[in-house]
Amino acid sequence: MTAIALSIAGSDSSAGAGIQADLKTFAALGVYGATVITALTAQNTQSVSAIHDVPPEFIAAQIDAVFSDLDVGAVKIGMVPDAAGIEEIAAGLIRHRARNIVLDPVMVATSGARLLAPDAVDALRSALIRRALVVTPNLHEAAALTGATLARNEQEMEIQAREILTLGARTVLIKGGHAADFDGDESVDLLIGQGEVVRFFARRIPTQNTHGSGCTLSSGIAAGLAKGLDLAEAVRQAKIYVTSAIAAADRLQIGHGPGPLNHFYGSTP
Repeated sequence: MTAIALSIAGSDSSAGAGIQADLKTFAALGVYGATVITALTAQNTQSVSAIHDVPPEFIAAQIDAVFSDLDVGAVKIGMVPDAAGIEEIAAGLIRHRARNIVLDPVMVATSGARLLAPDAVDALRSALIRRALVVTPNLHEAAALTGATLARNEQEMEIQAREILTLGARTVLIKGGHAADFDGDESVDLLIGQGEVVRFFARRIPTQNTHGSGCTLSSGIAAGLAKGLDLAEAVRQAKIYVTSAIAAADRLQIGHGPGPLNHFYGSTP
């Protein structure tokens, strides 16, 4: 049986993040990727100039089309710009008994452009987080979800992750690569559920070309889950993949701003 993962996310016209990054990741990791597009963005490596939201009823139609025919083993959810879209996605996940849901609560682009309407944050908390097997916020997203200040160390990261657990998530992977008192040579993420804290770390790569790294990590986790890995192993393998793709990013020369990861680093010069 072919492993299938579904990405529910926005389209990045420069193909560094969003749906395009997810499909590259699925392909690189040997998983067939399906998509539900929630928004179209006009963006490049320097900025997001426009966002066109997909109507909620069309999001629902895409979900129904995919699940009625494909055996989806895991779902990654990324950018959903408004509350109506979030509610439609939640209803679709329930309707089709979706499993292995990875929620990447995308709120702001690397360029600083807001990708999630302020009134949609409450819908994200109430409708999607409790459907997720794992939520994967970075430090800024975790602070926004909990109403806290930016975590400065692993202890504060754990506190915020446990606060997100109270919203109904089964597990939280909080990404802490820029915590103030971390060793500068390490990028550290914490996987926190009801048991022990699992710490994942990798060497920090000196490059500006990290556009789409969060999308890639969450879709990498979904790919692992679709292939039958347990969550901790799916996170471990996704972290290794992302680190390697970042390390090879400077081989690509794309645009004039922060460039994308090298998703196919094993097959490029």
